[in-house]
Amino acid sequence: MLVDSHCHLDDADFADEGVIEIVNRAKAAGVGHFLTICTRIVEFDKILATANQSPLIHCTVGTHPHHAEEESELNVTCDEIISYTKEPKVVGIGETGLDYHYNHSPPEKQQKVFATHIEAGLATDLPLIIHTREADDDTIRLIRDTGKGKSRGVMHCFSGDVKFAQASLDLGYYISFSGIITFKKADDIREAVKYAPIERILVETDAPWLAPMPHRGKRNEPSFVTLTAQMVAQLKGISVDEVAEKTTENFFRLFSKIKREAA
Repeated sequence: MLVDSHCHLDDADFADEGVIEIVNRAKAAGVGHFLTICTRIVEFDKILATANQSPLIHCTVGTHPHHAEEESELNVTCDEIISYTKEPKVVGIGETGLDYHYNHSPPEKQQKVFATHIEAGLATDLPLIIHTREADDDTIRLIRDTGKGKSRGVMHCFSGDVKFAQASLDLGYYISFSGIITFKKADDIREAVKYAPIERILVETDAPWLAPMPHRGKRNEPSFVTLTAQMVAQLKGISVDEVAEKTTENFFRLFSKIKREAA
């Protein structure tokens, strides 16, 4: 069994088919669990409603760095985030982090929101789902300083190099690879796949975005996580079955709030 450790099942691109149809197609492909991700806390109810459609779906609560300057997100307190985690379906905090590529929100506001999420992760002992782009140094610094060496989580949709992979692993974080590793110009990321131990790797789609080859440019969906797993297997020189076994074990170890026997 594989797990899609990061997808956005509430997205409008899935509205016509519906979540259950998407989940059933993924199940037929060997995907047995799904983590649907919150990007705006103000929309949390929609995320939770999506997760409640199937026992195979869990969810998170958090603010994507793109939305950090929005008043409804910027002023959310640590205690407010903690209150959402009391829902049984909420198993992680994020996605949160820093994005200096698009800078849709000013860096200082991104950092403020990120620090609040790190504090909530510490208070709840829930893992952080971190989005970071062109912000490696500040991401590591905030995790070290605010996280006090105790925060845990995953670098989602990893797009860095071996140096950033090493820094992330040194912090105790997991690394999640998406369909980007199948793209022609993703050599640095593929080197990071080779470098990272399989015991610290997750796989994801980030659906409906970033469909792997040969579906690049089309809508992504959780069933396509099998293609990412195949590339991980090829790069690591191991079987797809081993990738599925190890990455699934890693997922349930990190997201330990989920009772695997009920998943």
